Amino acid sequence: MKAKLGSSENQTEDRNTTSSSSLLDLPELTLECILDRLSPAGLCAMAGVCSSLRDRCTSDHLWEKHMKQKWGKVIGDSAYREWQWHIALKMRPRNLLDRTNQTSFIGSVSKICPFLSRFCLKPGAENGENQLRKSDLPVDSIMGRYLALETGEFWFPAQVYNRENGHAGFMLSCYDAKLSYDSKTDTFQARYSPHGRRTTEENISWDRLRAPPVDTCSYDLHISDSLVDLKPGDHIEIQWRKTKEFPYGWWYGVVGHMESCDGNENHCHCQYTDTVMLEFKQYPTSSRWRKTAINRKDHREVGNETDGFYGGIRKLYKEEEISMWKRLWPNQVLD
Repeated sequence: MKAKLGSSENQTEDRNTTSSSSLLDLPELTLECILDRLSPAGLCAMAGVCSSLRDRCTSDHLWEKHMKQKWGKVIGDSAYREWQWHIALKMRPRNLLDRTNQTSFIGSVSKICPFLSRFCLKPGAENGENQLRKSDLPVDSIMGRYLALETGEFWFPAQVYNRENGHAGFMLSCYDAKLSYDSKTDTFQARYSPHGRRTTEENISWDRLRAPPVDTCSYDLHISDSLVDLKPGDHIEIQWRKTKEFPYGWWYGVVGHMESCDGNENHCHCQYTDTVMLEFKQYPTSSRWRKTAINRKDHREVGNETDGFYGGIRKLYKEEEISMWKRLWPNQVLD
């Protein structure tokens, strides 16, 4: 009986010991593997358990994967610079004295991570009011950037294909815009330059967005580095704007043959001429927008107030970029 009683006591003790074990008692590598498999919402929920898990679940190395998976194709260098400005404005001393600005980030986070709000607001020492502890949520971090994007708080720069959702005047073009994400509809709202037909657009799907492929302001001429290599059949994007007061958009086209060339590859010398003929086959052959010629050796902005102004050129080398333009091809020839 004593042996059985002792055995029973040991089992009870073992069960009590087991029941008191926590997630933090796991080996370091095991815990990291578990956290690495969590979704963004899961990491947010886990961060609300205790301070130790909060420190782990807000670390950059866990959020970098989620940032690349969801935002990698639309967030570029310009968006990162904009984020730095966004953070600098938030961290200005006069803003830290404003309770509205103090809690704005926590409020946006609580929309998708309600567990965090309990741990990011601590009782004040003097009047018992909730005060923000900046160390609780790493605002200037990958997690902070992800949540600011997810909640639509951060308007980031990117480019929109076929502006105004397929309007004929913008077919096969891509324009700069500031975008905000709506997680309820999984779409974006865009703000364009104030010059033009309209300045906002809603319900933009993911497949109409891209990160800017070159680091050139939409009002600046892109310095082309591939003019010497252009030959008939190459796919290109060229800057174009209606007037000099408007920003450039990027328009898709191909390199064509000179009028003196019959297109026979065995006799074609178009690649060696100073003039490059660009074709925009979405327009009929009778259209003034169908072709334009640029100087290969001394290219600069050319055009007029009637036909618009053509700017820099970038040759498309990646099949992914070319395929994207082909998917956007209009169902009928444009007028």
